[in-house]
Amino acid sequence: MVSKNTICLWYDGTALDAAEFYAKTFPDSEVRAIHRAPGDYPAGKQGGVLTVEFSVAGIPCLGLNGGPAFKHNEAFSFQIATDDQAETDRLWNAIVGNGGQESACGWCKDKWGLSWQITPRALTAAITDPDPAAAKRAFDAMMEMRNIDIAAIEAARRG
Repeated sequence: MVSKNTICLWYDGTALDAAEFYAKTFPDSEVRAIHRAPGDYPAGKQGGVLTVEFSVAGIPCLGLNGGPAFKHNEAFSFQIATDDQAETDRLWNAIVGNGGQESACGWCKDKWGLSWQITPRALTAAITDPDPAAAKRAFDAMMEMRNIDIAAIEAARRG
């Protein structure tokens, strides 16, 4: 059963592949149901995968195989809070290493074009430090990074 509020993500025939990747990559994620088209539609044929119900880190999603008309962009992203460098690196490398691409400040895109922010909790704490100088040093350090280096963020925070 679809949740009352579900994020619907548009794919060009690859919703099931994406959902399976997310389910194996992110904790508390799973593919819940695959729904096949009851008839032909502009982006597919009867019996093809129309939608996929899945969750990413506990967030309910619906992948819609809607065709090539719309592409993902940075206006929407998943922000995944990580607890340590190992988790940060594992998730970053899984996304980038599976046909994705690096961006700046902990952002990357998966091979389907969906944006991800792999954000260590230490980074969030550093850039919201009550000491404005410490927060700025951490923020400036982050601005130079792709995958976040927690030790470098903490060193910048300390000055």
